[in-house]
Amino acid sequence: MSKAKIRKIVVTVEETHREMDRPVVPATRKAVAAAVIENPFAGAYHENLDLLIEIGEELGGLLGQRAVAALGITPAQAQSYGKAAAVGENGELEHAAALLHPKLGAPLRKAVEKGAALVPSSKKRGGPGVALDIPLGHKDAAFVRSHFDGAEIRISDAPRANEIVIAVAVTDSGRPLPRIGGLAAEDIKGEDGLR
Repeated sequence: MSKAKIRKIVVTVEETHREMDRPVVPATRKAVAAAVIENPFAGAYHENLDLLIEIGEELGGLLGQRAVAALGITPAQAQSYGKAAAVGENGELEHAAALLHPKLGAPLRKAVEKGAALVPSSKKRGGPGVALDIPLGHKDAAFVRSHFDGAEIRISDAPRANEIVIAVAVTDSGRPLPRIGGLAAEDIKGEDGLR
């Protein structure tokens, strides 16, 4: 049984086919899967946030799988990832941290196969329609500059005061037309999460 009280799930896919009037072949693609959930600790301070930690673990797998499926790829074909959360006005940033950090990473890594690198993250407080920016980095090597990017999602009616929007982004590529050097994706060793 789900510990998260999910009001809605939103999944988007962005494809970029042209950049600076140049073709991008193949198109770069990013998927964002977001859940709007009830914040069980809204409105009052709670010392123990274990329930949100468990919900983060549950949603890491669910949202990661939804993002990979939206791209129509295998988990091994995922290239970069990121995570973010926005708490409504009756929540605190630590609620977002509890969702994102202790346990969300392991099931997300399983959904994208491996994931040796740190999962980039952001958190904020906001009301309905707030822009949630999700930082992106290569899943196996942090030094791959071509994959430093971001994805954005807005949900017009979330988060409400007692809700949290939690999102995972997955890509099958780096930025369109990358050319600032750094470690090339094809040269990754994927052993230490850096190179």
